[in-house]
Amino acid sequence: MRVGIDYRPVTAAPHSGISRQVLAMEAALAELGHEPVRLTMAPAAHPHRQSCHCPDVEVAPARLHRPEQRLRFEAGFLPRQLPRLQLDLYIATANSGLPLLRRPRVRLVTLVHDLFQLTLPGAHASALRAAVYRNMDRYLVGHAVRTADRLWTPSAYSAGELAKLFPASAQRVRVLHNAVVPLPPPSALPEGLPPGYWLAVGSREPRKNLALLLQRWRALRNHGHGLPPLVVVGSALDVPSELAKSNGLHWLSGIDDATLAAVYRGAGRLFHPAWAEGFGLPVIEAMAQGTPVAAATGSALDEILPDYALRFDPYSPPSLDAALLRACGGRHPGETVENLQAAAARFDAQVYRARLAELLAEACR
Repeated sequence: MRVGIDYRPVTAAPHSGISRQVLAMEAALAELGHEPVRLTMAPAAHPHRQSCHCPDVEVAPARLHRPEQRLRFEAGFLPRQLPRLQLDLYIATANSGLPLLRRPRVRLVTLVHDLFQLTLPGAHASALRAAVYRNMDRYLVGHAVRTADRLWTPSAYSAGELAKLFPASAQRVRVLHNAVVPLPPPSALPEGLPPGYWLAVGSREPRKNLALLLQRWRALRNHGHGLPPLVVVGSALDVPSELAKSNGLHWLSGIDDATLAAVYRGAGRLFHPAWAEGFGLPVIEAMAQGTPVAAATGSALDEILPDYALRFDPYSPPSLDAALLRACGGRHPGETVENLQAAAARFDAQVYRARLAELLAEACR
């Protein structure tokens, strides 16, 4: 089977969570005996020009998601190119991205990672920019949902949100849990990290709820509770400056996967306070390193965490305070390295590949 893949996420941000999913899907397709066919946009000197089908126009990776470039790719390039490639299936890999204006005779699938771009405020440089992207997303996601033969989501939570927002899509929605690609062996920890630190990963989107975690962590430390230092993988610019400079807080950004693995493994616990999450890759990556997790209730995290995991209400400061104080007491008896790694293994490549094979067969019937 020849399966086209929207490869723009890999071109634009090769280390992003969505990019990792595209790469994992590509590898799984090849392992299942199918032929992945990449489609993207790139400048002339980019290596993807040699391995992908691209329109003639040159586009810098940072500009791939601009409205004018998206229209050029989805309205101009895809409707002509997909029939020429004689694909059996085409997969839009980032919530939208299916051909516009005319539908080619190809089976179409959209990966809907989440719908937060439609339902929650995002992080944009200005109100005007936010309005432009919100309206563009509403149109393009709506088009992809209406047009796709199948919609694959990474969690039952995301499937439910999709069916609520687009009721007519409910019969076409299927769950394909994200592939969790193992991180490389841990390298050395970055210099300057204190022993026994706690960890948080992800800061950009407001839904990550990092500011509340920093507020409560700092308040308890200021009241004499012996909470460990906190390391955040993200940008200090994403939270108020007075929080970003808190005593005992350390920021990391731009680290590679081997360093990330070391940071997970060195942490006493990962805190994941997001009040909206479509899957929760950092939680699984931490457990795969044998690191216990404390995470918010109420979204896809409910599906991936074991029963013994430390949970809290992300809207309730007292609930978060209680979790922070409980975490000071060490691990729950169930939080052994072996148990945590077994919980993460429920989402390994073999499980993912088997489910993908089922969904491919169904989509092409």
